[in-house]
Amino acid sequence: MERNTISKFIETNFLHFNSAALVDAAKGYEKQLEMGNKMMITLAGAMSTAELGISLAEIIRQGKVDIISCTGANLEEDIMNLVAHNSYERVPHYRDLTPKDEWALLERGLNRVTDTCIPEEEAFRKLQKHIYKIWKTAEENGERYFPHEFMYKMLLSGVLEGDYEIDPKNSWMLAAAEKNLPIIVPGWEDSTMGNIFASYCMKGDLKPSTMKSGIEYMTFLADYYIKNTKDNGLGFFQIGGGIAGDFPICVVPMLYQDMEMETIPFWSYFCQISDSTTSFGSYSGAVPNEKITWGKLDIDTPKFIIESDATIVAPLIFAWLLNK
Repeated sequence: MERNTISKFIETNFLHFNSAALVDAAKGYEKQLEMGNKMMITLAGAMSTAELGISLAEIIRQGKVDIISCTGANLEEDIMNLVAHNSYERVPHYRDLTPKDEWALLERGLNRVTDTCIPEEEAFRKLQKHIYKIWKTAEENGERYFPHEFMYKMLLSGVLEGDYEIDPKNSWMLAAAEKNLPIIVPGWEDSTMGNIFASYCMKGDLKPSTMKSGIEYMTFLADYYIKNTKDNGLGFFQIGGGIAGDFPICVVPMLYQDMEMETIPFWSYFCQISDSTTSFGSYSGAVPNEKITWGKLDIDTPKFIIESDATIVAPLIFAWLLNK
């Protein structure tokens, strides 16, 4: 294949160490797709606030990812960026901020994520009024949905369209909603929208049962895994660490050990982009081979780890897959 500008630069210059691992992982991902295997991408940290959607949305549209696992923060922050981007503030000198400087940001309603401040009123509250109506309507109708399904309903209803402040093609959640892409959101309760939902439950406005739970996400994922690995494999592309990756990767040993499905296949590919160093008890920093002992990966599963900044590496791998 004749490579375009970014891909050609990567192919020419990324020859050793972490850069070579990036190329190997990208080629491995590409091979999985060529073999007819599916791919899961997991999003940790604040990748949506880092605007990964600029490249991830196109990956979704082109069918190069089949299922996503993400934190509740990533689920909501992509939509927040979609409707409140103009009110975000960058703080390039964030390393120099004092506690008083941080307090001043809080008093202005700015919640800081590294060098970027999310505006509470323009982002959280703008979505809250719309999502509450959708939650309440579902409850009144005796319906229950997953967190991401409620977000899809809000996006597809069109109520936010007048508030778009970025090109909607750069919203990965909008791209996912339009394809009805399966999403797993473990630990959704610790997100801002999860906290808001809990507050309505405490006030008696909503019932916790209106929101499907983490256990239901695991059983949904188990059914998905069984159905989608009958003829081909399912790969695992992990961006960052944490629960977004820890939760879904466990579906294989759960099916094998607890459901006693002894023919269930291992994940067919594994790659993690992480700046977490290997240390005592750190799962995010554990080398891929440790996952063999937990029944998640096979001896021969293609395994890659890129020890670098995911905000740099992931868009480059996506550019490779898109032949940019």
